[in-house]
Amino acid sequence: MGLKRLIVRRGQLFTLQLHFNRPFQFQTDHITFVAETGPAPMELLGTRAIFSLTQARQGNVWSASDFTIDSDSLFVSLFTPANAVIGSYTLKIEISQGQGHSSTHPLGTFILLFNPWSAEDDVHLPSEALLREYILTDYGFVYKGQKRLITARPWNYGQFEEDIIDICFEILNKSLYFLKNPSKDCSQRNDVVYVCRVVSAMINSNDDRGVLQGNWGEDYSMGVSPLEWNGSVAILRQWSARGGQPVMYGQCWVFAAVMCTVMRCLGVPTRVVSNFRSAHNADGNLTIDTYYNRNAEMLPNQKQDKIWNFHVWNECWMIRKDLPPGYNGWQVLDPTPQQTSSGLFCCGPASVKAIKEGEVQLPYDTPFVYAEVNADEVIWLFGDGQAQEILAHNTSSIGNEISTKMVGSDQRQNITSSYKYPEGSPEERSVFMKASQKMLGPGRASSPFLDLLGSGDFQDQPAQLQLHLARMPEWGRDLLLKLHARRVADRAHPRAPIRLEVRFCAQALLHKGGAREPLWRQTVHLNLDFGQEIEWPLLLPFNNYGNKLTDEKLIRVSGIAKVKETGRSMLVLKDISLEPPHLSIKASERAEVGKALGVHITLTNNLTVALSNCVMVLEGSGLIDGQISNELGTLLPGHTIQIQLDLYPIKAGPRQLQVLISSNEVKEIKGYQDIFVAAAGAS
Repeated sequence: MGLKRLIVRRGQLFTLQLHFNRPFQFQTDHITFVAETGPAPMELLGTRAIFSLTQARQGNVWSASDFTIDSDSLFVSLFTPANAVIGSYTLKIEISQGQGHSSTHPLGTFILLFNPWSAEDDVHLPSEALLREYILTDYGFVYKGQKRLITARPWNYGQFEEDIIDICFEILNKSLYFLKNPSKDCSQRNDVVYVCRVVSAMINSNDDRGVLQGNWGEDYSMGVSPLEWNGSVAILRQWSARGGQPVMYGQCWVFAAVMCTVMRCLGVPTRVVSNFRSAHNADGNLTIDTYYNRNAEMLPNQKQDKIWNFHVWNECWMIRKDLPPGYNGWQVLDPTPQQTSSGLFCCGPASVKAIKEGEVQLPYDTPFVYAEVNADEVIWLFGDGQAQEILAHNTSSIGNEISTKMVGSDQRQNITSSYKYPEGSPEERSVFMKASQKMLGPGRASSPFLDLLGSGDFQDQPAQLQLHLARMPEWGRDLLLKLHARRVADRAHPRAPIRLEVRFCAQALLHKGGAREPLWRQTVHLNLDFGQEIEWPLLLPFNNYGNKLTDEKLIRVSGIAKVKETGRSMLVLKDISLEPPHLSIKASERAEVGKALGVHITLTNNLTVALSNCVMVLEGSGLIDGQISNELGTLLPGHTIQIQLDLYPIKAGPRQLQVLISSNEVKEIKGYQDIFVAAAGAS
């Protein structure tokens, strides 16, 4: 963070050397230290501390002790309590002799942070490996895509860049809590729960002059597409440089990654977590309804309920003294503005343990997070202005592959078991019923549509349908799929042949849930004898989807099969994520602070269309000061571009180089290279 100023963690000693104009006499020279933070420091509020020089430290309180005298100098150890207010402090001393003259001398300033190394601090994390990952590592990954094709996108957190710590406290000082009552706000900054809630509200700009403005549309012309950010540093610096004007634009992974930077900088162990098929259950009934028409087209949902393809939030590690025993550890915090909490757009901290056990009555916002990972999905056939038939009731389709970066590794860690018991297990259904009773009341002990499901007729189908990809999907190529159909026994026609009319529809999926207008349709007629299996090829041409997708390149292929003999319907779905071209990044074998580090970047356009207006952005804390940006022009199909450049590393240790190439056609072609930088002069 910088060598030119004093930055310390609470609950630990730090040493000062004081120089006097004569030898110090402990018996007659009385020294009193005064430490102050905030706009109107007061002892009663914990923003002012007065403490005298003593021989030994006095417990978990402000103290100056363990001193030694060396001629005209005094070496003294200062201790800050592990529950002190975090912030920027001024420190001064008052010197007096007996009842005589006293004088006050300013010593300077220091910044006090949370201390996860201290067993007395509420953010204590008793593992060096976890502390290296969740406090000291300044890069990581955000997991995106869909549950069957999860992609890791590199991110530069950069929490130790020179000015980031000042920007973090600037964020706290622009919050509505501070503006309303600065003294009270500062006095509560000893409480990690309070600080987390303030930061969660301030990362988005829905209520205040927060850091990021959300945009889930398609027009990013007034700012930067969320896909084109490489890290938090550029976002935080832009917000500060423009006087607190929200940076345009963010979506969930950007909000969460920026919050991770802020919390790690302040000293709170923090990680970024992705939840695939994440529910936004606005009415709190633990049910998300999705509607399709006879043509297999997903219809707009009239309610606010939705299922995000994936959603990204944070977990912060802390003791929860405001909860019953057993709910310490990882807590969910979500800075994406989905709904208000105590009047502001923030979410959490919600105990991950409480979510797993269905203790949704515990603060903060636990019911909302519980629904994100546990809600049931009901899919309806809609026609003639009403829901006509249940196509599916999925109890396990929401809250899949909950993921974070593995400690000390570039691999992904599946942490779903931290949030819930195995899907379909007695424990999972028992917790679901318990949470339902608490959220809906005993009269509505489970999802309100269960009486419609009572017969289970929608599960008794005469055929099994599945959609498979016949080859790897790539943007720019036709998509080949296969419908696999198999006749099985059912109550209505146990062994008789059946006739199916299957209507297919493809739509671009929106990240926030829902879909665009259909981009492809096809109808297939099948005759199935008992036990017979059929594979039917389907072709989705590039010309149909090329200019119809969102920047994230996700397609849903839906099929609704009508059984001629019964009039009943069946649903088959396939979500397709189209992979962009891959970057190749190679660096010299040896990297050393201050010495040239050769980097070679290669991109081959293996698509059938040109990539126009290509721009490359490089970032990496400790490797690059800020960003390096180059315009690359147009990359024709089948052509390769090669970039060679030298970097001059700034800091030693493990580093990550993040590379983004964006174009009009594909916004997010990302890659990374891990680089270990040796100290200057190291052999």
